[in-house]
Amino acid sequence: MDIHEYQAKELLRGFGVGVPDGALAYSPEQAAYRARELGGSRWIVKAQVHAGGRGKAGGVKLCGSDHEIADAAAAMFGRRLVTHQTGPEGKGVYRVYVEAAVPFEREIYLGFVLDRTTQRVMIVASSQGGMEIEEISAKSPESIVRSTVEPAVGLREFQAREIAFALGIPPGLTQQMVRTLQGCYRAFRDLDATMVEINPLVITTDNRILALDAKMTFDTNALFRHPQIAELRDKSQEDPRESSAADRGLNYIGLSGNIGCIVNGAGLAMATMDTIKMAGGEPANFLDIGGGATPERVAKAFRLVTSDKNVQAILVNIFAGINRCDWVADGVVQALKAEPLDMPVVVRLAGTNVEEGLKILARSGLPIIRATSLMEAAERAVIAWKNDAAQNTKVRVAG
Repeated sequence: MDIHEYQAKELLRGFGVGVPDGALAYSPEQAAYRARELGGSRWIVKAQVHAGGRGKAGGVKLCGSDHEIADAAAAMFGRRLVTHQTGPEGKGVYRVYVEAAVPFEREIYLGFVLDRTTQRVMIVASSQGGMEIEEISAKSPESIVRSTVEPAVGLREFQAREIAFALGIPPGLTQQMVRTLQGCYRAFRDLDATMVEINPLVITTDNRILALDAKMTFDTNALFRHPQIAELRDKSQEDPRESSAADRGLNYIGLSGNIGCIVNGAGLAMATMDTIKMAGGEPANFLDIGGGATPERVAKAFRLVTSDKNVQAILVNIFAGINRCDWVADGVVQALKAEPLDMPVVVRLAGTNVEEGLKILARSGLPIIRATSLMEAAERAVIAWKNDAAQNTKVRVAG
């Protein structure tokens, strides 16, 4: 789960990380008022969206008066901000963060991520801040500092000092940098984060180390331990299909194809998408319905997949271990009887109670296309989709 910049800064502030003064606004007038509350003569207005690259897309503006702040905020509100991370559809701007502008001398990149190779928290830092880490890696790979944290002892002060020295932090600011690094690590560890990124972390002209931007991502499987973090979720920044699936305990990721997938198990779901591609089709989604696929759960999955207007065929691929094919078959029949579809449905069942599951499909009298292997199912789904699309085209032309 992602959160907004202002939320990440508030969390990091609680762990001793320095951040500039700022306030949230929901209208242009409120943005100007927030600036007057903060004081000073220059402010930054930032669109709050779950994406990087806001500055290049016009989502970050430096302002020097109330009128400039109101105008900048008005240009952002209601707009769909398109960056290299949002895709062409962009993300809606419904709130802005007004922050006191801070003069600084240096920019630093700082990131904490989970390195699955070493199964440790990896600290990635660079003296070349202000750029995406991919750009830094391509342009100045020698500037990148990496350090792995031993989970049994955490980030020790000597290790944080080594990172500060490697980044060329002035001796008088070393202890501030140590506190910043340790604060970020504690936030990562204590809140079950999967990423903490500060870009840029700056050294100000009055010798402070401040986070000018901050991003945090959290492990959704650990949110039950952190209700205060779960409350920070902003569904307006999520794909509505994905948030609807999450609310129903389904794992869903929307794609751009037209063959909807209903599968149990993440690995099998990925293999199903690959096989659809091999057969000449394009998957419309990744959907893992999990191990306990009751008929009700399967019916929910059908409603979710068909809510995507791009879907023109559905492939159900179930390999039942702890699952049961007869439950899945019941769910498919219930879903199609409750809401008949005008698109092909291909079902491949294997594993526990497969014979009973196939009998349920056969007795239903529904036009369900059955397959015995994944490759056969994918090929039949692609052929059925193409035939159905061709038939619909003929009907439109005749009409």
